[in-house]
Amino acid sequence: MGQSVGGTVRGPVSTLIVAAGAAFLALAPAEVDAHATTTSALRPATVAQTSIPVNLTVAATQHLVVTATSLVSHSPISLTALIIDLVASSGGTAGVTLVELGGATPIAWSLNGTAVFTAASTYKLAALMMEAQNIASGTADPNGAVCFEDGDYEAGWYDDYSAGACFTRYELAWRAGQDSDNTAGHMLVRDLGGADALNAWAAANGASHSVFFTDNTSTSDDLAVLWTAEAKGRLGGAAAQAWLYPLLIDTATEAGIPAGIASRSTVVHKTGTIDAVEDDAALVVSGPNGAYVLAVMTDGLGGDAGWQLIASISADIWTFEKARAA
Repeated sequence: MGQSVGGTVRGPVSTLIVAAGAAFLALAPAEVDAHATTTSALRPATVAQTSIPVNLTVAATQHLVVTATSLVSHSPISLTALIIDLVASSGGTAGVTLVELGGATPIAWSLNGTAVFTAASTYKLAALMMEAQNIASGTADPNGAVCFEDGDYEAGWYDDYSAGACFTRYELAWRAGQDSDNTAGHMLVRDLGGADALNAWAAANGASHSVFFTDNTSTSDDLAVLWTAEAKGRLGGAAAQAWLYPLLIDTATEAGIPAGIASRSTVVHKTGTIDAVEDDAALVVSGPNGAYVLAVMTDGLGGDAGWQLIASISADIWTFEKARAA
């Protein structure tokens, strides 16, 4: 990445000192008047004329290096630089949003978080959350039947859809969550009242820049907003979570955010993929600094390259969270 201020620093002590100064300035509260000073290179050196022991000077320098490194690793500035470099190197585009749910001072951070991407099958996440809330409130029966109609069909994982075939809401939710089956997703949206009802529900819960299912677009901020509301119990509480979460764990596609976590935590998530688009929106249940939400939307890559970018972002977010917990 080079020696960009606030990013990963690979250089001499002077570079680390500059990065530390930048971090202090950037993280200083708004009411604090932060200052930095610079010693002119033309000023005669006086350090050698003092009686400070050399070993004390070395120790102080080493302490400064450790302090600077700690500041850089904890700073959202460094995370921004790291993710920008990662996305640029991939050749694609991405929107990334992180919302910490634990830790001493939780933060929300995003890169291109309001940029609009193709939602692909992440519309099913919104549909599943809405269905879970209805079931938790008692307005929908998980064992109630939803019957197939010709307009529901889209090629997917299952081929047992035919006129008159009926499935329970739970069966459709399992197919949509675990395997991202398209026809099951369509049937769930119809059961919820259609795309207008789904989008009205999403907007009411903070996803105001999304048009799910029809235009089928969203942002990483919107997906993260929905996950944050779910995790905080605002979308039906523990009853909704108990119904929803098992549908979205150990799914057919674990190459994105879960791959970056590498089995260090349970990851509850929903992916989306179409053409050159790969998306993943997740709740990481047990992060090193507490639970967190991570949403990543990508375009311009597709397939393995898209999943690799998401996995790499996920791994870097985990490392950032670990540094913040230290």
